[in-house]
Amino acid sequence: MRASHRSWGRAVAVLALAGIASSSACAQAAEGGRGRDMAAELQKRFAAADANHDGRLTKEEAKAGMPFVYKHFDEIDSARSGSLSMREIGAFIRDKAAARKASG
Repeated sequence: MRASHRSWGRAVAVLALAGIASSSACAQAAEGGRGRDMAAELQKRFAAADANHDGRLTKEEAKAGMPFVYKHFDEIDSARSGSLSMREIGAFIRDKAAARKASG
C-alpha cells in the first residue's frame, strides 16, 4: 500500500473517531494535535472534492479527489443514493475498524 493511502486511511479513521463518535472518550482517543491535523486535512480534501459544495460526494467527485472513498463508494453508499456525506464515510470506517478489531 502506498504511503499516501495509509495516511489517508489514518485520516479517515481519525475523522471517524473525532467527528462522528458521540462520546468525549472517543474524541480524546484521537492522536492529539496530529489527529486534529489529520481530521482537518480530510475535511479539506472532502471540501475540495465536493465540486458543487452540497456537502455530499458523487462517485465522480470522489474519483477526482478521494481515491479511498472512490474505491469503496458502492460499499459506503448502502442506501444507493448516489452520493456520500462525511457521516456515511465515517460510519463506514468505524464499522470496518470494529470488524477488524473483533476478528483479531
